[in-house]
Amino acid sequence: MTEDPRALTCYQFQTLLPELISPGTNLAAHPHIEQCPICGALLDDLESISEAARLLFPIAEPSEGVWEQIESAIEEEKGCLEPEDEEE
Repeated sequence: MTEDPRALTCYQFQTLLPELISPGTNLAAHPHIEQCPICGALLDDLESISEAARLLFPIAEPSEGVWEQIESAIEEEKGCLEPEDEEE
């Protein structure tokens, strides 16, 4: 981006927003956000939505035997799907 971030219009900033958002990025310190209450409110809303979405789908580790059970089920299903030897 070669433009002065302070000179961006709201439309230009919002067009760049998907590229600017990444984990760990502090967009609150972006010059446009610092001077634009509209885009600041948009960023606050996006952060609230993001946090709410994380709460809807908490990260849970599967129990220890899950992968073995999945593998076993796949092997069992493979056995059922293999064609039987036909005798002539």
